[in-house]
Formats: sequence, structure tokens, C-alpha cells
Amino acid sequence: MKQMALDIGLHTTPTLDSFFAGPNSAALQHLKLWTTSQMPSPVPTYLWGESGSGKSHLLRAVQAELSNAGVSVGWLDADQNERLNFDEAWTAVLMDDVHLYNLEQQQLAFNWFVNALTPKSGSPRWVLAAGMLPPADLKLRDDLRSRLGWGHVYGLQVLSDTERRAVLRSEADARGLFLSDEVMSYMLSRFSRDLSSLMSLLDHLDQFALQTKRAITIPLIKSMLEST
Repeated sequence: MKQMALDIGLHTTPTLDSFFAGPNSAALQHLKLWTTSQMPSPVPTYLWGESGSGKSHLLRAVQAELSNAGVSVGWLDADQNERLNFDEAWTAVLMDDVHLYNLEQQQLAFNWFVNALTPKSGSPRWVLAAGMLPPADLKLRDDLRSRLGWGHVYGLQVLSDTERRAVLRSEADARGLFLSDEVMSYMLSRFSRDLSSLMSLLDHLDQFALQTKRAITIPLIKSMLEST
């Protein structure tokens, strides 16, 4: 059964607190320490894991945390075609989906990496990057690949269906909602299975259920999607 990505206006801003760590608690704790300025030095960090493991959620959450603190950061992903020079005002550099970078993006990423670690002014900046493969397996230029792998490296694991169901149940209970096993199976089989998307879907189901004064059922979900 084909899954639906939540590209219909249901996204909310990812946060570190909304990330269900499960087997990835070490990576989450590391990011929380850094964003609260409790890390002793900006050693580069690389997150890797298959789709749905939460890499992009964590990078966007870090970006939001730093932005809310008034910190300027550089952002690069595989969809970005604009060539931006490294900005000395940046405190951190975030690079997502590095496994998809083309040659020009790889060159830009390497330039940012070098400038972040050896800036013209001030102390070194933090580099946080993410990709689907461990550093040694990345099909990137050697100098970039080696730099991605020499700092903190965390392999993220995708949550099992049992863990996803437990999170959905817990989050629904916290909202005073009842999700039947049938509804949870529908959500897990028809929508993007990453928790960020599932939590966003749950938030909107909660709002729609309150507006329509209906219990959360499969027909309610279909009705909500038709109204968006």
C-alpha cells in the first residue's frame, strides 16, 4: 500500500523535545548539550541512518533552537543551488542529505567545513551534518568524506512499528484522544512513518476532531484530508 507524504500543509516546526529518541538517545543528548552551550569545543558531528530515522528532524530542530537563541547558522542541503560564501557571523554550519550532494555542492560543503574549523576570525564553528550512509561509505570527494568522519559520529536507528505505536498511543493519551488499533494501523500504512510527520498528523487530527466533534476514525482522517 502506497504511503502518503505529509505535503498537504500538516507540517509543524521540528523541535528536539518532540523527537522521540528511543534507541537514539545518545545522539539527542549530544545535540541538546551543544545547543545549550554545554559542549566544551565545536567538534564536528555527523548523523547517519536510513530514511525515517529522524536525521532531518534533528537538523531542523537544531536550526530552530539556535535561531530562537538569536544565533546565525549556515544551511546546505541537496536541493540548494545557490552558492553562498561562508559567513563569519555564523556560529554553526548545518548540512543535510550530504549523500546526495553534486560536485558543486561538495566543493561548497568542503569550503564551509574548512572555514568553520579554521575561521579568519573568532573561534572554530560547529559543523553538524547528516546523510544516509556512514562516512566511509559516502560517495563524496575524499577530503570532505574524511572530515565528516573524524568527529562525533552517530548511527540513527529507525523505530520499530511497536515503538511507533507506543509513541502514538502515549501522545494520543496526553491529548485525551483514543486511537484504535485500526486507526493506528491506517496511519502507519498510509502516511509517512517518521515520527515528526506522524505527530504533525496527530496534532491536526486532534484539532479537526474538536472542530467536527467526532471521534478519530478512518472516515474522519479521510474527511480531514479532503477538506485541506
